[in-house]
Formats: sequence, structure tokens, C-alpha cells
Amino acid sequence: MSATRQTYRELDDAEQAAVALIKARGEDFLQTLSRCVPQEREQALARTKIEEAVMWAVKGVTG
Repeated sequence: MSATRQTYRELDDAEQAAVALIKARGEDFLQTLSRCVPQEREQALARTKIEEAVMWAVKGVTG
């Protein structure tokens, strides 16, 4: 498997549902973070880590 995939494969229904769920839960977490944590460095770091976790989880499903 190439680290820089040149083409994308079509996802089946279960994979599409998994990606949608991961992204929805990530968005829920980001919204909760925005409501509960002051706009400071800690929120920025947490936001980055949540976004990274979603990215890796999606890559795990689609990889």
C-alpha cells in the first residue's frame, strides 16, 4: 500500500456508515469542547488532537 494513494476505492455501505459515524462523533466532541473549555491553548491543542483522531480513524476504515 502506498503512503500517497493515487486512486480511491469505492467504499461499501458499512464503510460509508462507519466514516459518517466517526465524523459525526468527532463534530459532536468538537462542539462540546467549544462549549466547555475556554478559548485558550488547551482548547486549541484538544481541537487539533480530536481532528487528528478523526483523520486516523477514517484512514483506518478507508485504508
